[in-house]
Amino acid sequence: MKHARFATTLLVALISGSITVRVILAIDTAYQTRLERSSVGDRQSSGSSEQPAPAGLVPLVRTMDLDIGETQEVELADGSKSRVKLLDMRETRDRLRNAVREAKVTVEVNGTSLTLTSATYHLPVMVAGVQIDCPITRGVLVNDSQDNPWKLKKDARLRLWPAGSPWVRPGTFTYPLRQRWFASDTQMANEPTFVDGPERSGKTSIYYHYGLDFGGAEGLVEVVAATDGLVVSAAGQTLPEYDKSPAKSRYDVIYVVDGQGWYYRYSHLMTIEAKLGQRVRMGERIGLLGKEGGSGGWSHLHFDITSRQPSGEWGIQDAYAYAWQAYQQEYRPKILAVARPHRLAALGEKVSLDGTKSWSAAGDIARYDWTFTDGGEASGPTVDRVYRQPGTYSEVLKVTDNAGQVARDFAVVQVLDPSHRELLPPSIHAACYPTTNIRCGDAVTFKVRSFGTTEGEEVWDFGDGSPLVRVRSDGNVAMHAKDGYAVCVHHYARSGCYLVRVERSNKRGEKAVGHVIVEVQDSFAPRGQQAR
Repeated sequence: MKHARFATTLLVALISGSITVRVILAIDTAYQTRLERSSVGDRQSSGSSEQPAPAGLVPLVRTMDLDIGETQEVELADGSKSRVKLLDMRETRDRLRNAVREAKVTVEVNGTSLTLTSATYHLPVMVAGVQIDCPITRGVLVNDSQDNPWKLKKDARLRLWPAGSPWVRPGTFTYPLRQRWFASDTQMANEPTFVDGPERSGKTSIYYHYGLDFGGAEGLVEVVAATDGLVVSAAGQTLPEYDKSPAKSRYDVIYVVDGQGWYYRYSHLMTIEAKLGQRVRMGERIGLLGKEGGSGGWSHLHFDITSRQPSGEWGIQDAYAYAWQAYQQEYRPKILAVARPHRLAALGEKVSLDGTKSWSAAGDIARYDWTFTDGGEASGPTVDRVYRQPGTYSEVLKVTDNAGQVARDFAVVQVLDPSHRELLPPSIHAACYPTTNIRCGDAVTFKVRSFGTTEGEEVWDFGDGSPLVRVRSDGNVAMHAKDGYAVCVHHYARSGCYLVRVERSNKRGEKAVGHVIVEVQDSFAPRGQQAR
């Protein structure tokens, strides 16, 4: 029997061996009814976590930790049951830092086998009547500098949702900042941190970024509460009754606990507007994005969620899929390009760039076009490159769907010379504001900061044929310097989508390149003044 559906339907293709799996996010009225009738007192199975919560608000996700060869059965949010076995796990490490760059798990779900790629901008996939993902594998914890924030005690963690279910309950979660998707650099879902230059050959203590880092323009991007909830920690103070909770006091951080008992962390804030003990509403402004605390000196929002895990401990709840769903529902994009995560490579080593995580509401992506920092071009969902000069490269992916809609993203590639470990190339962070609803003549603020060099200057090309603009940031000499970013303002005279480039070189000629996209609409004119 077919049921009425809401408007949002997401399709993401994942090809694994000979199996093609599609992600489908579609909310139907019958499914909503089943959710309302499902028992709040769902029982936990051995080694799995169904995370019971106060006030009858139960998460839609079900979580299990498995060792290779282990099988578990779990009851899903709609009352159905699924049986899952972890068959195999393969982790690929780089030769410069011994960091896990890709982890794949082979699972059997209700008798059907498939291979999942863990985290790193991958979404849940649908198979055998369930949606499933793998947010973390054991190998990431071997040389992780963060002391197992996931609290994973087995080989891999799997999360499951019923077919047709949203990943987070609609109306309970919003995108946590007011800017365009991938408006700047990001570090997400077990991606080793890289923006401020920590990718060093031979440095084997890895900060796999367990939360979501959203880069943005310092002091301009509004951060909002992702959920309704209670502010249990803010600006260095924590409510006494939450002293032993996951909330940790810090001057630049806010923690909010929601009706599920999940803790939401907002870090590196330039300003904090939420008050300790305040009940905030979803979408309410709570501060401005900044580079305070342990930010590394680049301006971004660190956002993460902590919930009870199958080990019984408080651990990270991967939020990438939730942010994706919220952005889709709020902004209704027609197409999104995804070229991330970044890549690390040695001179002469082959680098594979991948655009297959891109998405279109119209269906399949028809074209993948790549433009490289050196001016070269290529086509295809995946392409290989070899780099002969150390530096930070920003390779442009342009995707086009069957309806002719276009989106762009950037693959950052950091290239090192392993024979000279002490000579690091520079890196760069670029951002602009605003990132949405820009009209001809509006002031667009551009901010840039380089890392790893104090030589030279940043050079902006705004993509509209205007003269190049030269500025000079401090090179991150003082991480929290108020004037650490170099700032300039530009006005676009015509509507269009502009590819903006900024770069800076050190004395060895090694270059760091960054990009941002600026989409400009026609100027508003009253009806009587519009051209006829």
